[in-house]
Amino acid sequence: MADALTPAVFHILLALATGDRHGYAIMKEAHRLSDGGVRLGAGTLYGTLQRLIDLEWVAESPRAGPRTLNGRHRRYYRITTKGRAALNGDVERLRALVRAARVLKSGG
Repeated sequence: MADALTPAVFHILLALATGDRHGYAIMKEAHRLSDGGVRLGAGTLYGTLQRLIDLEWVAESPRAGPRTLNGRHRRYYRITTKGRAALNGDVERLRALVRAARVLKSGG
């Protein structure tokens, strides 16, 4: 069985699974998808994004967002094929855990 993704990695990939997003939008989507259980701080988010870029699980999107207060364009990120495979693998791992828990709960 593959290693479990960290919560930050899982939620970042999950947030990117439906489309390109900039950093703040990733934070908001991770918070929403976790029903408020996950709060990614800027340091965690951008450090994790850099590791995911290094792993080729995430790439910077060519999409340029609106200019920020300092005049730069917002960076958008997208999930890659490798990142989607890692996310799907972890989702399957979690499904197997839920199935096992249901069997144990039912006494089987």
